[in-house]
Amino acid sequence: MNTIQTRRTRHRVVVDDTPLARAIGQRIRQARLAAGLTQQQLAGERFTKAYISALENALAKPSMAALNYLAPRLGTNASAILADPGAAWGRIEVDLNLAAGQWAEAVDGYVGLLEVAQERGARAELQLGLAEALCRLDRPAEAIRPATEASAAFADLGREAERAWADYWLSSAHYQQDNPDEARSLLRAIHDRIRAGLAVQADFATRVLIALAMNETGRGEIAAAIADLEEARSLAADLDIQRRGTMLASLARAYQGAGDLEGAFRAGTQAHALLRQAESELEIGRVENELAMTYLAAGNATKAGELAAKARSTAEARGDVRLASHVIDTQAVIALSTGDADMALRLADEAQAMAQRAGHAAVILDASVTRARALAALGRHDEAAAAFAGAARAAEHAPPSRRRAILTSWAESLAALGRHDEAFALARQALATH
Repeated sequence: MNTIQTRRTRHRVVVDDTPLARAIGQRIRQARLAAGLTQQQLAGERFTKAYISALENALAKPSMAALNYLAPRLGTNASAILADPGAAWGRIEVDLNLAAGQWAEAVDGYVGLLEVAQERGARAELQLGLAEALCRLDRPAEAIRPATEASAAFADLGREAERAWADYWLSSAHYQQDNPDEARSLLRAIHDRIRAGLAVQADFATRVLIALAMNETGRGEIAAAIADLEEARSLAADLDIQRRGTMLASLARAYQGAGDLEGAFRAGTQAHALLRQAESELEIGRVENELAMTYLAAGNATKAGELAAKARSTAEARGDVRLASHVIDTQAVIALSTGDADMALRLADEAQAMAQRAGHAAVILDASVTRARALAALGRHDEAAAAFAGAARAAEHAPPSRRRAILTSWAESLAALGRHDEAFALARQALATH
């Protein structure tokens, strides 16, 4: 019996991947030129100049093995060479929003990118940006998950410097959530890794030290805080002008928190000079506002008022509503300290309205407390009580320290009216707030 064999013909689907090959070739060429390499130098010992030329002109398609060999020589990785340029630009836009302080837009952008990102390292990078933006928006509870997941991913991938950044923002989220022990543990672990040789930029090392100092100050460990601050100061020589100015601005705030007003004046004045030199106007405004609060704490309301007025002018000139709302509340506190309760009330209302437009939760709460204090100073006690009660309700999900501060201010207002039983009850409530 004859056996008839039937040959089945496979129909090949032909896909025109010329545009992709052309895009990859262009990226290889651009990266080679940026690295200052000739085609022969890029080829190395494994390939030929002719092969590199064919790749760059889309006459050949690289294998993954070839890309994994060429990419490190170009200072990049195979994923970056293969990446969709549209998606890459979307990521750049979101990162620019973060850098420009447009944090709400950055949150939306990172959330959108995370919906389509698959590669674990890329997802971790997006989660890191999302955690930072959420922390800066006073939304620490939401920041904990992306920061935690980014830290774990970077650890598994051996990307220790980026893991340190994820742990830093995780620490910030815990600190804002009134979990100082967890925040301090994370910061100390980062600091230990840096001392053990982890390669990070000087500005990151100073951030860690300043955050540690703020944590130590909150625990009453002033000597440890000062030691951290002085170590941070010693790193300033490794920073450029703007970074040194920003670091010294943070240092001034930390000194103020530690009760060292002379140190705060000195560091704040140096920061102001450096940031003026770098023409970083918004950072200058932030420094001026912090210096205003320091001078007010030292009893110099006149100097505080001058600095706050400069900070407000800077914020308004640059259209930074968040900073402006913060500064206007500072002006309200200064007015209250000088006995001008009418002005304090007007400024507090303005700050609160502006903070609501900007979604600045911390200033909304601060301004509501300032407003309540102003109403009490004006003798409008029923309105003041309602304002304090509203602030206490708004702080229901705020960290315990903020709730304690509001209840304490309310208790002081009642005590000044001779309503000691109510004041005592509020003071007990404040002490019981954890």
